[in-house]
Amino acid sequence: MAIEIKVPTVGESISEVTLVKWLKKDGEWADRDEVIAELESEKATFEINAEQAGTVKQIAKEGDTLAIGDVVCSIDTDAARPETAAAPQVETPKAAPVAAAPAKEAAKTEQADVKATPVAAAMIADKKVDSKKITASGSNGRIMKQDVLELLNNPGRQPGTALFTRNDRPEKMSNLRKTISRRLVEAKNSTAMLTTFNEVDMSAIMEIRKKYKDKFKEQHGVNLGFMSFFTKACCFALQKFPSVNAYLDGENIIYHDYCDVSIAVSAPKGLVVPVIRNAESLSMAEVEAAVVELATKAKNNKLTIEEMTGGTFTITNGGIFGSMMSTPIINIPQSAILGMHNILERPMAVNGQVVIKPMMYVALSYDHRIIDGRESVGFLVTVKQLLENPSLLLFGKDPVDALLEL
Repeated sequence: MAIEIKVPTVGESISEVTLVKWLKKDGEWADRDEVIAELESEKATFEINAEQAGTVKQIAKEGDTLAIGDVVCSIDTDAARPETAAAPQVETPKAAPVAAAPAKEAAKTEQADVKATPVAAAMIADKKVDSKKITASGSNGRIMKQDVLELLNNPGRQPGTALFTRNDRPEKMSNLRKTISRRLVEAKNSTAMLTTFNEVDMSAIMEIRKKYKDKFKEQHGVNLGFMSFFTKACCFALQKFPSVNAYLDGENIIYHDYCDVSIAVSAPKGLVVPVIRNAESLSMAEVEAAVVELATKAKNNKLTIEEMTGGTFTITNGGIFGSMMSTPIINIPQSAILGMHNILERPMAVNGQVVIKPMMYVALSYDHRIIDGRESVGFLVTVKQLLENPSLLLFGKDPVDALLEL
């Protein structure tokens, strides 16, 4: 009997998907619940599984656009299960490791025959470089240090050939890339976007991380990164300036009493923004754990649609790529996004003296239809103050003010 595997429903607003990759070949056996193909919607990549064990008969092709409910493949459940290939491995003779000795000796002899300087020979042995691929530039065909470095730096380049070509290579945009493109243009054209900047002295945070990172990792099982500090600071600032945590819905402004913070993550197939729910109620360790979990899922294309929808505010960190300054684009329908950047040591004036400080530029892009200049600047100044004085993150303001309820 043959059963049909159809495209499942993956979200209310999604009507079609793309078949990205077959993980089982046509006619190949698949066990029950084994992953057989990868599908991609406009928001996420997901897998489909074999509902029963049997041989796979592919119906759709890689790159095809399929509607929800379309048949992807069929599975012949009456097919005979093929024999496993484990038997040849069992018959491997126990004396096999001994046979490797002559091979090692041959490798040593071959390595000894290579004409190379002592430094080059050491590099060849250390990096396990095939000496036959190295173009020798020394006298009498002697391999020099630079020859080895040239091969290591340009592993795909063949001697005597050009490194670049003039070939054009068309490639179909994925649904995810189409969605990113559409949303970015929509954000640019449909909002009154403006960006305000400030700079943060990261000395206090860096000192805390240096002092407590080992103990933090030992106790909580996650690293103490910058994202938890920024997330906590933004949550306090969002509660102080609620319009930054709101968005427009027709003629209404929807305010949120919670902070669902979207974290921009660079995934293999494009930028995604998974959400940390109720970040205002999480501890530093819980925030770090959530960031690690979501980033890992993004890297492996395992994020669900629920994990990428519903954020109220976004944080993006271009600093991990070396960006010193940028104007991030709002993640609609949200009204604001905070951009983190590279930390650079710069001379700063402190009490009339020039002092070298680790500084970071921060940028807040916001929708001016909802957020006024006073609120946007006040939000960013609040974030700056909380980051430069991390003890304030305990209460969101000065501990004495909190004690006296000022």
